[in-house]
This record gives sequence, structure tokens and C-alpha cells, in this order.
Amino acid sequence: MIDTNEPLEVQVEQQAKIIKALVQRAARENDVGGSAYSLFQSAITLQGEVWEKTKHLEQVLDTLGQASNQLRISEFAREQTERNLADALDAMEGGFALFTEDTLEICNTQFKNMVPDLSDKVVTGLSIGDYFSALSGSRQVISSGVPADNRVRESDNQKQAKYPSVFGLKNDRWFQITRKSASASKTVLLSTEITSIVLQNRIEKDRLIDEQAVFLNAAFEHISQGVCTFSAAGSLILGNERFRKLLRLPMQLVRKGTALSQVLEFFIRHELPAETRVATQQEFLAAVDPDCDGIERKVRLFSGELLNISIHRLPDKGFIMNVMDFTAEAQMTDLLERRVRERTIELTEANNRLRRQNQEQIRIDEQLREAKERAEEAVSSKTKFFAAASHDLLQPVNAAKLLISTMSESVENKAVAETVSRLERSFKSIESLLHALLDISRLDSTGTELTLSTFNVGEILASVQIDCMQLADEKDLRLDIVPCSLWVRSDQRYLLRSVQNLIVNAIQYTENGRILAGCRRKGSNVVLEVWDTGIGISKKDQKRIFDEFTRATPDNVGFGMGLGLSIVDRACRRLGHSVTVRSKPGVGSVFSITVPCSQPPVEIENMERSVFSKPSSDMDVIVLIVENNPDVLFATARKIEAWGGSVLTAASTAEALDQVRELGMAPDIILADYQLDGGDNGVKTIVNLRRETKSDIPAIMITANREDSLVNESLKHHFTILTKPVQLSRLRPLIDWKTRRCGAGKGDATDRFETIETAKNADKSLC
Repeated sequence: MIDTNEPLEVQVEQQAKIIKALVQRAARENDVGGSAYSLFQSAITLQGEVWEKTKHLEQVLDTLGQASNQLRISEFAREQTERNLADALDAMEGGFALFTEDTLEICNTQFKNMVPDLSDKVVTGLSIGDYFSALSGSRQVISSGVPADNRVRESDNQKQAKYPSVFGLKNDRWFQITRKSASASKTVLLSTEITSIVLQNRIEKDRLIDEQAVFLNAAFEHISQGVCTFSAAGSLILGNERFRKLLRLPMQLVRKGTALSQVLEFFIRHELPAETRVATQQEFLAAVDPDCDGIERKVRLFSGELLNISIHRLPDKGFIMNVMDFTAEAQMTDLLERRVRERTIELTEANNRLRRQNQEQIRIDEQLREAKERAEEAVSSKTKFFAAASHDLLQPVNAAKLLISTMSESVENKAVAETVSRLERSFKSIESLLHALLDISRLDSTGTELTLSTFNVGEILASVQIDCMQLADEKDLRLDIVPCSLWVRSDQRYLLRSVQNLIVNAIQYTENGRILAGCRRKGSNVVLEVWDTGIGISKKDQKRIFDEFTRATPDNVGFGMGLGLSIVDRACRRLGHSVTVRSKPGVGSVFSITVPCSQPPVEIENMERSVFSKPSSDMDVIVLIVENNPDVLFATARKIEAWGGSVLTAASTAEALDQVRELGMAPDIILADYQLDGGDNGVKTIVNLRRETKSDIPAIMITANREDSLVNESLKHHFTILTKPVQLSRLRPLIDWKTRRCGAGKGDATDRFETIETAKNADKSLC
């Protein structure tokens, strides 16, 4: 900073400027604010200024070191510099002392006179350790932050940057000494008076304490609990107004210094019932015992209020007493408990009622179950009755139809022929009615199972055409059936019966015109439609025509009992098929049945259409007829003989075996009834005859039995089922087809078995 090449006067002038700048920096005042944060900030600022002073002092000391070399040249200049340095140090506001090699070299007046009784001891050559020792022993110092053994610290931490020390003198004056190592051998002590800062901090602390006290007192007075503190000796220190009000204490008992025993005695004597006073007072006074940590007790006052009083020991061995009014809580608890008890009683009563209702419901359910079982048993009994009665009812009808058919073929008198024709129509009506009643009975029976299968719907239409053609011809109506090759999935028997009923119903209510039946493909379904040009059905009647015994007109148009459409509706509902009707009075009607479409089997043996063709010649076969009803047996035998066949008759399996043994060969075909006498049946007959002859004789079962188990038997033993009364238009071509396919009884057993196996799909379609 000082150029040694300059003249000596210039160097001295530069040194004087440096000292002046140092004095100006050291003389700057500290700004102290009014708040606690401002005081803290002022202390930080003061500390920074002390460090800044130290920094400048280091520069001054370096400058002085350099100047000392120059001052050796001129003694006058050295003396002048020392005087200038002394004047500069005296001009500093704070105390300044320079120690070289741990001994005092120079200090200003402020540092020397900082502690009055140490001014004579602060002389050149004083060590730092002796100075701090003297400072600690001064009578003027009342509070010191000087380390107890400064010499030890000095020796262990020669290079430590700073050693702040704060001490107070009498007359409430405070100083801070900051220690700074200027170089390896030089140490500077700066003393700064911080009295104003300490006083300001004290004022701020008192202000904050007062504010906290006000806040604490306000909170203390406004809490819901009564609180009171007592000293270790049991005298009252502080209590809030809530404490006095809860314990009903007079003002003089809540003043400072009142004994805890006095407070308790007054409260217990004036507010508690006599029977609880002694025990309560002993319990609370026991809380004052040094070995007791506290006590908590709930008491009820004369007024009925409930107080929770607790006494707990404080860290200073004093006590704090808390009083809380929990009357409202207790009342609410009592109210809730009472409501819970009442609700429990209500729930118990409701539970008892529910239990009684449940028991009653169980009893009713049991009665309903028994009634259901009785109803199901009655329905089952009815079904069994109809099944049994159907055999007995249809047997004479079947015999009569066979005899009438035989008579109609042989009669020559026109008058007799007309009578036979009317008789045949009458028996057809009886047959139709019996079939309708049996179908309704089976559809209403819960045990009836449907047999779903895949079949060609064209076979149903062709079969219905054969059955209904004669009826249409009698009314001079045109019946057209559109051929169809689509395959559907349904119950073949009930679908056949439904389509047949729709066509019969159309013929019944059509006076002239035509009836058309066919199929339409609609997406994944097949729609069977029956069109007619009949009388039509009004809108209001379209909703009721599917009820039992309902006819489209009240007069006697047509014939029947109004059961056909009811059977269609019941069967299709069981099968899941949709049935719709469109009609316009005077124009005609369209009935539709929607059936799911299906894929045909991979391999299909097409039946020869000759099954339904009219034979062109007489039979040349041996027919074994097994029937337990003599009239039916006679009528069937007469009809087969009229067709040119040779007939063997039997009433049981045993008689049939005798006939075969007597004949010495197997018949060409077996016509057997299912229900025979004494537990015998047609299945046993067919099986035993085939076993006896060691050949698979073609067989046709003619029965009124419609159970699904019989259909399964027909598939198992390869025979065809025709229901009674038998349709002669089916029986004759079926006999021809079966005997012709089997080589008229001349083939071996293997060929005939394969032929019957091929025909088994046709067997089910003819059920």
C-alpha cells in the first residue's frame, strides 16, 4: 500500500491517511431496532463490524510493520508515526489493544479505562492471560462470560480465529471483547460497549413476557375447566374464575396464599351430601402427600350437578387442581343408555315377532310344500290316469277305424257307404278329441320331458299333408305344402302335432279357397307358416284364441272343441318357440311358429319316398300281429288280409313264440301293441322273437303310449312307433318299405340288421 521508493514525507502522509480511515471505520455507530428480531440483527451487524475492524487492523498492522522499517531510517519520522497512531487509537470509539508475542504493545485509552480498577494494571508488557485473570478477579465485574481457565485455552488453541467474551460491570454496563490473531505473533483485542443493546433486549423481553402473560391470563380465564395451582406447601398461587364458580367458593378463598385444605373444607362442607364428606376430604387431602402423584374423583353436588375433580403434582412439587363439569355429558350418557335400553326392548320384541312370523312362515311353507306335493301327485296321477285311459279309450277307436276302413273298401251300396263315411268321420272326431286331451295332460304335467333333436322339417310337412289331405278334400279345399329341406332343432312329436293342429284349424274355419303351409328362413331361425282364406279373426279375439275350449265364432261353424290352438301354445311355450298370428276378418289368417335352425348331420340316409307312396300291388308278406284286445286284433288282421298279407295273431309274447315255432320260420314283420296282459309288453315280444329266430325281424309298435322312454326303446331295439288310432295311410306304405328293405325276409341276419340300422332315423320321425 506504501511505495518505499517515495520520499519519506510522502510515505508518512500515506500512513496518516491509512490511520485516519481506520479510525473512521471504527467510529461508526450500531443501529439497534425495537423488536427482538431487530436486536438479534443488530448483534449480528455489530459482530460483523468487529470482524471488519479486525480486518482493517490487520492491514494497518502490516502497514505499520512496513513503516517500521522505513522509520529506522529516520527517528523523527518514527516518533511522528507513533504519535499519529496513538492519536488515531484514542479517537476510536471502542477499546483497542495490540499484543505482540502475547504481551501488550499498545492500547488506546478506552481499552485501558474500560474497567476502572484495572487501569493501573493495563501497561505495556502485560500478557493476555494476566489481563483476563485480572478481569475475572475485578470487583467491578458482576457477570462474565470469560472462560474459567483462559491460559489453557490459549495454549491449546493458538490459531483459533476469535474468542468472544461478554461481561457486565456495575452500574449495568456491558462489554464484549473480541479476540483476533492479526499475524503469527500479533493479537488484537477489541472491546465494544453493548449496554444499549442489552438494555433494549431486556425491554423487549419484558414486553414479550407481559404480552404472553396477558394472553395466558385471557386463555386461563376462558377455558371451560376450573384450574388452580398451589405451591409445594399447599398455598394457592393462581386460579381462574371458572374454578371459583364450579366449587361455589367465596372471593376470599381464591386469593393468593389460601391453603388447599381451606378450599377443600369449604367446598365439601357446603356442596356435598353429609354421607360423602369425610371420605371425600380424606381422599383429596391424601393427594398432598409427597408420595402421592395425584387423585381424580367424581362427586355429585346437592344441586345434582356432577363434577370431576383431579389433583396432580407439578415438577416444582406444587399442585394443580382441575375441576370439570360433566353434568351434560352424564345426562346425555344416561339418555343414550335409556334409549339403548328402550331400543333393545323394541328390537327384542320385534325379534320375537319376527321369530313367531318365521315359525308361522315355516308352518305355511310346509303346508304349501305338502299342498304342492299333493297337487303334483294329483297331476301325476291325472297324467298316469290319462295315459292308462288312453290305451283303453284308443283301443276300441283303433279297432273301429280298422273295421270301418275294411267296410268302406268292401261295401257297394251307396247308402251304406255314406253311413260308413259318416261313421268314419265321427271316429276321427273322437280320435282328435282324445289326442287333444292327452296332449294337454302331458304338457301340464311337471314330469313331462321334451326330447330335443335335429331333423328335417320337410318330413313333418309331408307327414301332415298325408294326414290332412282327406279332410281338405272333404271340404273341397286345396291344401298345398311347399317342400322344404331345412333342418331344425325341436321336439319332433310336439312340433308335428302343433303344425297338424294349425292346418286342421285352418281347414275347420275355411269354407272355400285354399290352405298353404311352408317355411321361411329368417336369420338363424325357420318360420313355419300356415296361410288360409277362412273367416279371419278379429283383434279382440286374437288374444283369447289360444285358451282352452275357445272358438273364433259362437256358432257351430266347423267342428272340434277349441283345444287345437291351446295345445300349440302350450307346446311352443315349453319348447321356447314363438307363436304369432296375423288375421283380417273375411280375408284369412296366418299362423307362424319360429323354430331355431340347425345343421343336418354329416351323413344322412335319405328315406325312400315310397314310404309315403300308395302301394300298387297286394302284399306278399307274413305279418305277426301281437295284440291283447280281441276287437283290435280282429280288425287289424282283417285289414292286413284285405291288403293281401298272410296274418299270424297272438295275444302275448308266449303265444307269438308258439306261432313262430309252429311256423318254423321268422315272419316278415311284427305288428305289436306295447301294453299286453300280465306285465308283458311289445318290446319283450320283439326282443324274444328276434332271439328265437336269430334274425332282426322288422317291427312296428302300434300303441297309445307316448312316453319318452318308449322312444328310447325304439332307438335301442330298432323298431318304429305308430300311435293309436293308427293312420292306415302310414301303416301300409311303412310295412311295404320295411319288408322290401329287408329283402322280404329272405336276407341273412347281418344284412337285415344293417337295413334296420339305416332305418332307425326314420323310426323316430314316424312316432
